[in-house]
Amino acid sequence: MHLLIPCASALSDAAAPVLRDLPLPNLAQLLGRLSLTVDDAGDAYTLSPPHERALASAAGWRGADGCLPFAAQAAAGDGINVGDLAWGLVTPVHWHVGRDHVTLADPAALNLTETESRAAFDAVRALFESEGLRFEWGSATRWYAAHESLAELPCASLDRVIGRNVELWMRPGAAPKPAARLIRRLQSEVQMLLYPHPLNDDREQRGELTLNSFWLSGCGRFQPPTGDAVQLADALRAPLLAEDWIGWAQAWRALDAGDVADVLQAARAGHPVALTLCGERRAQRFETAPRSLWRTLARRWSATEPHTLLEAL
Repeated sequence: MHLLIPCASALSDAAAPVLRDLPLPNLAQLLGRLSLTVDDAGDAYTLSPPHERALASAAGWRGADGCLPFAAQAAAGDGINVGDLAWGLVTPVHWHVGRDHVTLADPAALNLTETESRAAFDAVRALFESEGLRFEWGSATRWYAAHESLAELPCASLDRVIGRNVELWMRPGAAPKPAARLIRRLQSEVQMLLYPHPLNDDREQRGELTLNSFWLSGCGRFQPPTGDAVQLADALRAPLLAEDWIGWAQAWRALDAGDVADVLQAARAGHPVALTLCGERRAQRFETAPRSLWRTLARRWSATEPHTLLEAL
């Protein structure tokens, strides 16, 4: 049993007091039984966030920062024959234009229906196909593009960009790849095409966000998973991205009483377990490991409070 928890910590100043006052008794007991086996340390500006790196590592994938093939995996899950092509996840989104910068709203906030999504997909399809990209519809919030140029195109994960200045995450470098320039041009063309589209008129009348651009992420070729299965507990993601710290604390308490308690029970029963905690900078994996009685007792006596560990993620 391997439980992976994304968004277990946050760098926001508002999150620190929440963590310090958050009772997580099952997590504390579980950590007392486990040993740190992997410490994937980085910073808050990697294109691939720690939980995506941890998931890729668990699956046995290879790929540089921003080049982990989540798109190909999702496309295959949506029934698309991915073959040997390199795929990218094209997420329909709302870009909010502010006075100083443009921010990307959480795609879930669009409340995009299948009918609206297909209408927008059909409207922009020719733009992608005219550039030689294969363009496929997977679901209301998952479109896909495939082309050889996407094989090693680094892109920031949506979880890095939501609620933030999009320009900070468009970093093609001093010599941008042609594919990166193409994607930026397509983003501009999609904005111009969708702005006057009737579906956005209808959405505005209903008080919904308009669909005015897309975000590309998860580029690469399909890699079959070669590792053990991971149980992903992502209940903390939505409240963290929305900076809803009350909701985030409630989700943490429910997680501690649910999935974390289940892993603790399995550990107590003598089953091998693993726990990966992911913040904005690092992912740490803890596993059951043979220890002498003295080392076990010493570990429990000197156990670190969960909030101290979480604040360092």
